[in-house]
Amino acid sequence: MPDDRMPDGAPATTFSSPELGAIAHLYRGEVYRSTIWRSRLDNTTNWAVVTTGIALTISYSGPEASPLPLVLVGLLVVVFLLFEGRRYRYFNVWRARCRLMETDIYAPLLRGEGVTMDGQWNRLLAQDYARPRFHISFLRAVGRRLRKNYAYILMVQAIAYYGKLAIHPTPLEYGAQIFERATIGPVPGELVVLAGILFHGGWVALALVTLRIERRYRRADKLIAIA
Repeated sequence: MPDDRMPDGAPATTFSSPELGAIAHLYRGEVYRSTIWRSRLDNTTNWAVVTTGIALTISYSGPEASPLPLVLVGLLVVVFLLFEGRRYRYFNVWRARCRLMETDIYAPLLRGEGVTMDGQWNRLLAQDYARPRFHISFLRAVGRRLRKNYAYILMVQAIAYYGKLAIHPTPLEYGAQIFERATIGPVPGELVVLAGILFHGGWVALALVTLRIERRYRRADKLIAIA
């Protein structure tokens, strides 16, 4: 067995062939786990798309069809978004590990530089295995999925709902008529429309706030890299 220490007793600065083989298997395992969780993310998005499509079909099936399914599907899409935010936090753990190994192990190998134990990436990876933790907050995870996918789904839902009120059962003749059509049982239409505006304004605000948080984290990472 090759000695893993330098002649003077200092720790080795390079990996042996068996160690590199173990790291390769480790990388394959992390890629597999990230792929599994990626498919779970896609499944949740598919649920949101399918349910939105069903609500569109029901509400636009005829002039007299109720727009209520479009209201309910908006709430359901938010539930799916929360599910996906939780799943994304797990996916991000495996993705971050894979990315670290790609940039600090395989990229140097492909450049012919070899792999060294520089005390940074290997210690960071070791700590992540010794004390696993999420690399992103739930709020940031929800914001990412919202900006990447769910903003478009919710946008379609909003346009479809207010479009339904505008054209069915007949095109609007005056502005106040939209409130009459938005009425849901004992709930006045004014309140329903206002709730819809606040609902969609809320996810727009969430997308913008989390985007600012992401940019702040990126600036901090750049400063650490420069230092």
